[in-house]
Amino acid sequence: MNAKVVGIVGVGNMGGAMAARLLELGWTVQVHDIARAKVDALAAAGARPCASAAEAARGAGALIVCVVDADQTGQVLFGQAGALPALAPGQAVLLCPTIAPDDVERFAGQLAAAGIAAIDAPMSGGPARARDGSMSLMVACADAAYEAHRPLIDALSSRVFRISQRPGDGARTKLVNNLLAAINLVGAAEALALAGRMGLDLSRTLDVIEQSSGQSWVGVDRMRRAIAGDYEPRAHVTLLQKDSGLALQAAAAVGFKGPLGAAARAVFDRAVDAGWAGLDDAAIFRVLDAGHYREPSRP
Repeated sequence: MNAKVVGIVGVGNMGGAMAARLLELGWTVQVHDIARAKVDALAAAGARPCASAAEAARGAGALIVCVVDADQTGQVLFGQAGALPALAPGQAVLLCPTIAPDDVERFAGQLAAAGIAAIDAPMSGGPARARDGSMSLMVACADAAYEAHRPLIDALSSRVFRISQRPGDGARTKLVNNLLAAINLVGAAEALALAGRMGLDLSRTLDVIEQSSGQSWVGVDRMRRAIAGDYEPRAHVTLLQKDSGLALQAAAAVGFKGPLGAAARAVFDRAVDAGWAGLDDAAIFRVLDAGHYREPSRP
């Protein structure tokens, strides 16, 4: 086992950006993904391509799991050619997907039974911030695991939030954050659709919002794309649809019901029903604008 070797399973937008950053910082990175082209691209940059999660985990100080959901996480860890048999005491698994807290706790318990540390470490900020190390990383794990793998954690992010020692609390924090992101995005799309209906210049309106009390990072970022007609996916509509649904489930589990979360989730559901699941979540603007805003023509 080598502390400067890290395995990453799932090298899409976020996992690929983390892999590229670690390679640039001099880490040895072992990568696996079901999309071979993503593995090949990182191999060209110096990563070690791996045929399975087990191979990516073997000999690494830590394994980063950066897939989409709990089902995929379970397969990476415990499925056929999963990582668990290749892991040894002293290694750690960083659980980076946005999944339910109960799932994080379950995976952490299964790993602990094998002597493997689980680091609950969901991310926020998007691929560009993952690439430059400025994304937010919400970490919940035992102090011993945190200290043992702190060089990796610090290499991944300059914005590390030490949430607690209880795996699952990182996931809870991420769900609260992402519920607010969904609400903010829907609110920004609604406001901009109204601005368009009033005959306002949308770009200039966003300039005002960005420097005024209506500002939210996710709202301005996505609405800039919407105005440009740019729906190339950085974060698919389905991601915040999934995350807001998980947040609502977590809220129900503690007996909480707010007025905005379910309304925001319903807008994401409408976008998916319209066939826009694979678009960037800037497409939420389309749902609320109802076709009144004419997108700029593309070259």
